[in-house]
Amino acid sequence: MNNKASNNKASAGRFFEDFSLGEQIYHATPRTITESDAALYLALTGSRFSLYCNQEFAKRLGFKASPIDNFLVFHIAFGKTVNDISLNAVANLGYAELQFYIPTFAGDTLSVMSEVIGLKENSNGKTGIVYVQSKALNQNGHTVLSWKRWVMVHKREQQMLNSFEVKPQLDPKIALDSLSVPLGYSSQNYDPQVSGEKYVLNDYQLGEWIDHIDGISIDDTQHTMATNLYQNNAKVHFNQHQMSNSRHGQRLVYGGHVISLCRTVSHNGLANAQWLSAINAGSHLNPTYAGDTIYAASQVLEKQNLGSGVGVLQLRTLGFKNIQWQAMQSQFEMELDGKKSFHPQLVLDLNYSVLIPA
Repeated sequence: MNNKASNNKASAGRFFEDFSLGEQIYHATPRTITESDAALYLALTGSRFSLYCNQEFAKRLGFKASPIDNFLVFHIAFGKTVNDISLNAVANLGYAELQFYIPTFAGDTLSVMSEVIGLKENSNGKTGIVYVQSKALNQNGHTVLSWKRWVMVHKREQQMLNSFEVKPQLDPKIALDSLSVPLGYSSQNYDPQVSGEKYVLNDYQLGEWIDHIDGISIDDTQHTMATNLYQNNAKVHFNQHQMSNSRHGQRLVYGGHVISLCRTVSHNGLANAQWLSAINAGSHLNPTYAGDTIYAASQVLEKQNLGSGVGVLQLRTLGFKNIQWQAMQSQFEMELDGKKSFHPQLVLDLNYSVLIPA
């Protein structure tokens, strides 16, 4: 028997050298999303947005049933890309131009494809940054969502390749008047008693900050189970043996799960911001570990009345750990030696758009 490693059928995943500009990647194992997935997501995040847990409320808004939470849809679609793109990641660095086009319901099957749109070799000779544009399609071939992201990936060999650098153009936001509104969506029968708050579009002022007050502590079981739900098998989230020798000394919480927890916390002050339309930009600024407690605050950046009782808010939500907003507010973003610096407890800076009754 030949036991040479080169004959091993198991894949070690892609390294920076394995990507080529313009490459099309069709990701394996399309996923049928079930009601059980939705229920487990609610259990792991504690999300209280009525649209995703109340069938009658969803029907009043024009949906045939409660849709799958768009963050869960994104995490599952994102998870499909991990094995081909970020299995050997150092860190997922950011998102841009993420837009939801149509709702996903229990029973829908998502398949995902990506295109490599940029490559940048890092000067340390150990890593490089891979930029991809991905999209998820349902069983009818309709695009459910699309997004761009960039990820730092290990090299197979630590040496400079002198590769040609290509950084893609990334739009800072998706225009509010170009967002996709779900077919039939209406706020005419909206019941704030069911949603939990009375605040609608005109109750929010440009520039105002909302301290969401509540915090959620993360334990090992919770974040591991959540990342399993998303089928995200990145080593930094699952392999304690490997991570014990890293600078972190332990596994990292998947940044997307941190996003979901910030969204859960934001219900206190934004309970009527039911439908996630787009993520304009997002950055994971510091790592999160089991045992950390996540808090969040949101700023209203822009708002617009889309007509027919539907409005949209563009928000900036900051997620931070083990510190409350009063202590964070004046120093979350600083200038040091002419360079922008962030508070070490700040873990997320997310710019996104949500529909809200007008």
